[in-house]
Amino acid sequence: MSVRNLFLPLALALAWPAIAAEAPVAHGQFLPPDEAGVRVDAPDQQQLLQVSEYSVVLGNQRQSSQQPIPITTPALLRLKGKPLNKGGEITQVLISFDSDGKSLKKPSYDSASHTLNLYYPLSAYPQLLDLLRNGPVYCQFLSYPNGHIWADLHSGAVRVR
Repeated sequence: MSVRNLFLPLALALAWPAIAAEAPVAHGQFLPPDEAGVRVDAPDQQQLLQVSEYSVVLGNQRQSSQQPIPITTPALLRLKGKPLNKGGEITQVLISFDSDGKSLKKPSYDSASHTLNLYYPLSAYPQLLDLLRNGPVYCQFLSYPNGHIWADLHSGAVRVR
């Protein structure tokens, strides 16, 4: 076997982690059809994060200043990662869960802490954990001049085996 024939597989093997770590180019493909026509202009803010780790927080709190004293058990997913787009600042995503059927808060981005806050119904919790366990996972946040906001968590393209 020639040196050239040995070099190519070695070069590919060394380059593969960098190639595999690249994010898919077109994250816009994960947006649903714009049937309501709310995405008429280009987004004025675009953030893209590749999730590298997550943690689950299940709280238990009692607010003693209220009568009767309610006990709540908030659930929270904390995602951390690295921004992928030029000028991207998001480094953390906090996902809060609320009762099914309750109106959810809109996604919000806090530029001071570089944190995106997302709100999902509690029934989405198992699906989100499944998504995170089978990575890679990306989070995108888009805000439009007309006030429309879109945020999502999505997988990368997965090849069927």
